[in-house]
Amino acid sequence: MRKKGERAAKEKAAAAVEEEAKSAASKAEQGEEEYQCTGLLEQDFHELCARAGLSRVPKVTLRPSPTAPGAEESEAPAGKDIQARLARIQNKYGYFQPCIQVEIEHDDPKNVREIFLRGWKIEEKMLGILSKCLPALANLQAVHLWKVGLTDLLLPSLIALLTSCTNLRTLSLEGNPLPEHSFYKLMGNESTLAHLSLRNNDIGDAAAKLIGQSLSTLGSSNRSLVSLVLSFNHISDVGAGYIAEGLRLNRSLLSLSLAHNDIGDAGALRLVEVLAPFALTHAEVVERRRLLLKEALEQPCRKHSEIKSDRSWSLSSSMTVDKLPAAKQNRTVAKKKELLRKEKGQPGPGGISRVSSLASLPGRKEDFKQTKKSTAPPDPKAARAKGVKPSSKEKQSPTMEMEALPPAETVNPLLEPAEHRNGKVFLPGNRELINLNLAYNRITERGLQAFLALVKEQQQRRKVPAGAKGKPGLLRLSLQKNCFPPACEAFAQLQELLLLQDPVSKRKGEEEEQDMGA
Repeated sequence: MRKKGERAAKEKAAAAVEEEAKSAASKAEQGEEEYQCTGLLEQDFHELCARAGLSRVPKVTLRPSPTAPGAEESEAPAGKDIQARLARIQNKYGYFQPCIQVEIEHDDPKNVREIFLRGWKIEEKMLGILSKCLPALANLQAVHLWKVGLTDLLLPSLIALLTSCTNLRTLSLEGNPLPEHSFYKLMGNESTLAHLSLRNNDIGDAAAKLIGQSLSTLGSSNRSLVSLVLSFNHISDVGAGYIAEGLRLNRSLLSLSLAHNDIGDAGALRLVEVLAPFALTHAEVVERRRLLLKEALEQPCRKHSEIKSDRSWSLSSSMTVDKLPAAKQNRTVAKKKELLRKEKGQPGPGGISRVSSLASLPGRKEDFKQTKKSTAPPDPKAARAKGVKPSSKEKQSPTMEMEALPPAETVNPLLEPAEHRNGKVFLPGNRELINLNLAYNRITERGLQAFLALVKEQQQRRKVPAGAKGKPGLLRLSLQKNCFPPACEAFAQLQELLLLQDPVSKRKGEEEEQDMGA
């Protein structure tokens, strides 16, 4: 009997423990849903990890400032004991321990600017925690992920995390090869990334094809990406051709790095082809004609809609006058007669005719502009000389006009001014790309000569005012460590030409001259 009672008591205790565990889990889940992030990354991250039931929580630490190599050894005294050496070794290996390194501004823990995660695998649960605490960081601008074990299944969750961070513009995703080549999803039409680094990700020609299509196709183009790093991968001449295809109609990318790949002369010539004036294909010519026809048809439609809106506005105003009572109708008719009398120049009851009242009369905007032109505006310099301060309306008018202007629309590259030669249509080429890195590849003197001719041609076109509207062309071109001798004459000429037009080198030279003069 005693044994049976002890068994029943044990069973009851086990059932009570299970119920308590279930209730605690449900409370934790409810608490996770109810928890509101405060913007303090360390506090939010540890709280969310505890609610998720993680036993080992990575630390949130400040990123150490870069120091010169051997600085710690030089600062340490000569007779350091063994414990201090062991501590130094542990600190070096602790660099790869699971942690989140942050960079903050103004020593404010809420002002996190960049986040670094290195060398530890991020699973789905951890990615869910980050997707809750990172959007609370209002000033987060960059996320660096190095060898975090990212997979093709986790990439959509990462993309959702990036889109929820409103000010995030930089993503460094290095050492994370994806077998299904899903990197192109980071460059979709809804992406807001401006800087993307995909170094050391085993990107080959198949992945380069998808990336090139994300840069631009005949029907779509990425408009947010400014710099793209594809160095330390396995892109060959075929993959370079795909990237070049993406540059045909892309007008946002300014910097492209293809260093440490397997690109030869064939890939280099494909890149030169799209940076110089190139002939449109048949499909591009058809699309260009369609866009030109659409633009020509939209202009009269816009004018017709404007005239129709003016007529509808005047008709609605007259209908509202008819609906008014008799006394109010008489007042409105009297006001219109008063405005017409003032328009003709006749003085009103007070003997003063105000031309400015014509601006409020519908359908008289053009007449009002002419009367404004006929009357000379007061000289602002004379008013300042007399000590008269401009009114608040005069100060706010320029800003109001700027705010009223519609945002500038990006022009489709197919609508750029073209040249017709030998029955073909030629576009000026991609002149938005100003930095191209092709160091450590297999380019010979043949590809080098093609780039030299390209830089000369771009310089000649830059002298023409029509071709110099904010499109400078290549300003920096890196071709070091390729298959041509460093003392090659064409390479020396190319370096001289680029040195003359590189704004960074000019600024450095001016600073050195100022220092010498001082």
